Amino acid sequence: MHQPDQDIRNRLLIARLPAMPQILIKLIEHLQADDAGMPELAALIAKDAAMTSKILTVANSSAYHRNNRAVGLEQSLVALGTDMIKTLVISESVFQTFNSFPHSGSTDLRSFWKGSLTTAVIAREIAKQMEYPHVEEAYLAGLLHNVGRLALLATAPKEYAFNFMARDDEALCAVEQRTLQITHSEAGAWLIERWHLDSFLADSVLYHHEPLSRLESAHPLIRAVRLAHLLCFHRDEDPAIEDAARLCGLDGEVLEHISLSAARQVEKAATYLGIDLAGADDIPTPAAYAPPVVDPVQQRLTEEVRNMVLVSEMGQTFARQQGEAGLLESIARSARILFDFENAVVLLADPTGHALHGVATGEQQQRLAEFSIPLNKGGIVAEAALNAKLTYVSRQSPELNVAEEQLFRMLGSEGMVCLPLVTNHNCLALLIGGAPNWQMAGYSKRERFLQSFGTQAAVALETAISERGYTRRQIAHVAEEYREASRRVVHEVNNPLSIIKNYLSVLDGKLAKREPVVGEMSILNEEIDRVGQLINGLADLQPTEAARVTDVGRVVEDVLRLFRATDFVPASVQIVVRMQEEPAEIDGDADMLKQILVNLIKNAIEALAGGGKIEISNRGHVNRERKLYLELVVSDTGPGLSTEVLANLFSPVRSGKDGAHHGLGLSIVHSLVKKMQGMITCRSGKSGTTFEILLPARGSTSQVAGVNARAMDSV
Repeated sequence: MHQPDQDIRNRLLIARLPAMPQILIKLIEHLQADDAGMPELAALIAKDAAMTSKILTVANSSAYHRNNRAVGLEQSLVALGTDMIKTLVISESVFQTFNSFPHSGSTDLRSFWKGSLTTAVIAREIAKQMEYPHVEEAYLAGLLHNVGRLALLATAPKEYAFNFMARDDEALCAVEQRTLQITHSEAGAWLIERWHLDSFLADSVLYHHEPLSRLESAHPLIRAVRLAHLLCFHRDEDPAIEDAARLCGLDGEVLEHISLSAARQVEKAATYLGIDLAGADDIPTPAAYAPPVVDPVQQRLTEEVRNMVLVSEMGQTFARQQGEAGLLESIARSARILFDFENAVVLLADPTGHALHGVATGEQQQRLAEFSIPLNKGGIVAEAALNAKLTYVSRQSPELNVAEEQLFRMLGSEGMVCLPLVTNHNCLALLIGGAPNWQMAGYSKRERFLQSFGTQAAVALETAISERGYTRRQIAHVAEEYREASRRVVHEVNNPLSIIKNYLSVLDGKLAKREPVVGEMSILNEEIDRVGQLINGLADLQPTEAARVTDVGRVVEDVLRLFRATDFVPASVQIVVRMQEEPAEIDGDADMLKQILVNLIKNAIEALAGGGKIEISNRGHVNRERKLYLELVVSDTGPGLSTEVLANLFSPVRSGKDGAHHGLGLSIVHSLVKKMQGMITCRSGKSGTTFEILLPARGSTSQVAGVNARAMDSV
C-alpha cells in the first residue's frame, strides 16, 4: 500500500469522477437567496431538459393530476409545491450523477439509496425542528453523507467491493483506514470540496462518524446529519441517539414523530425518482412501508393545506413586485398558472367607483388600456364587482351586453370566472379568467382557494395603490411648498425693491444738486444683493445655514437707516430705539434678522396711519427651558389687532391690504424666527401691538451644556 499506484488518494485524484451538475449548484445558490421565489425556481428548471421532463412526469401522475389534460411546466411547479420541487431537483441530480460512477452498474445500490434517502428526509426534519434556515441543504447533506463509499468503490473495486456491503459504522471506518488509509467520510468530504461550495456540506459528510463529545459546539448542519445517520442506521444505540438529540436540542417524542413520518416520505420520493427499493430491506428503517390508504377526507384536507401554502407563497411573490404595473402582471400570470386559465386580465376600479378600467398588460395592451365597463349600467360583470361576489359567466348567456362580449373576444374563451379583489369591504379590482365550459364546474369546488388568492392579491394591490397615492401626495406637497416659497419670495422681494425705488428717488435729487451719493450707492448695492439672495433661496426649499454671530444693535441701525433715508416713514410716526450698553449678540444670520425687522416695522408704520410711536428695544437675556435667549421687542401704539386676526396671526392668510401677496408678512416672520431656533409671541390691545422675539444668545448652546455638566459634577 506504499506504492503510488496502490495509493487510493492518488486514484481518487486521477479518477474521472462526475462533477456536480450545474442545476444542483444553481439550486443551492437559489436556496441561499432570501428573495428567491417560484418564478426564479421555474426559470432555473426550464434550462435543464431532463429535469423539466422529470417534473412534468410527476406533476401529470395520478397523485397530482385529476383530468386528462396534460399540464405545462409552470402549472406543474405550482401543483407540486416548492418543497416537492426542491426535493425532486436535489434527489434526481444526485441520483443521476452518482449512478454514473464506475462499477456502480455492477453493484446493487438499492440499499445504499434507501439509506441515503432516509437519512436525507430525517436530516431535513431535524433541521426544521432546530430552526436551521437552510432545510434543503440539510436534505442534500443527508443524501450525500455516504457518497464516499461510492467514490471508494469506483476507485478501488477489488479492495472495497466487500466492505461496500458492510454496515456503516465506526468499525467500517477502522477497516477502511487500515486497508486503504482513508475512510469513506474523508473520501466523500474530499469529493464535495472539489465543488467549491460556500457551505458546511463537506464538513457534515466528514464528521458524520465523529464522537459526539467533539460535536458540542459544531455547526448545526454537522449535528443534524450526525443525528440523522444514527436514526437511520443505528436505532438500537439508544444512548448515542439520546446524546446526539441533546446536541440538537430535541427530545424523544420529537424523534419518534420524525422516525414515523420518514418511511412514507422515502417511499414517495423513491417512487417519483424511479428508484426501485424492493429488496432493500436489509437496512433498518423507522417503520414498515405499508401501502398508503387513500382517505377522501384526508386527501381533501391535504389539498386545502397545499392550497394555503400556495396562497401564502403567492402573497410573498406579490409583495416582492416593484410598482403597480408589475404587481397586476404578476396577479394575472399567477392566476393563469394556479387555476389553469386560458387567459386572465385585471380590471381596476376607478377612484370614483363608477367604472372598471382595463390595465395595459399582456398581449392586448392597447385594447385593454382603452377598455372599460361602467358600473351603473348593469351587466353580469358589473354586478360581480358591485356585490363583491365570485361569478361564473358563459359565453352563451343571453344576458351579455356588448362590453362583456368584447371581453369574451379578448379572452378567447367559452367561460369566464369573475373574482373580485376585495379588502375592507371595498372592491379594488376584478380578476377575470377565461376557461373552457367543461372546466367551469371544477372552479365551484375550489371557491375557497380562489377567494384566498383574491384576498392576497387585494391586500398587495391595496398596498400598491396606497403607495401610489402617497407618492402623489408627496409630489403635491413638494409642489405646494414650492408655490408657497415662491409667494414668500415675491413678498419679500417687494421690501428691498421698495427701498431701492425710494433710494433711486433720493439719489436723483442728490445728483441734481451734485451732492455726494456714496452712502446711498452702498445701500443700493446691499439691497440688490439681498434681492439676489432671496431669489436664489427659491432653488433650495431647505437651505443649510452656517452658524453665524450677529450684532443685533448693528442690524437695527441698518434697518432704521433704510427707512429714515427714504420717504417711507411719515413725519407723524416716531421710531424709538432702546438698546442696552453691553454687546447684544446672537447665534443667527444677520440677513434673516433684517428681514424680520423690515416686515415688523413696515407693518407697524402701515398700522399708524394717523401717526404714533414705534419702539424697538433690547430687554436683555432670558433663560427659557434651560437655554439662553436675547429678547428683542417691536411695539407700536396703533389701534391693535382684532381677535380674529390675532387667532390666525402667523398663518399665510390674505389681509385687507391691496396686492396679491399681502397677508404673508407675519407668516414669513414666524418662519424666519423658527429657522433661527427662536420664538415669537404677540400681544395686542386698544393701546397697541407688541411682538416679543427670543433669539438664541451667542454661545447659548455650549453655555447650557457647560452648566448641565457642572450640575452633574456637583451631584
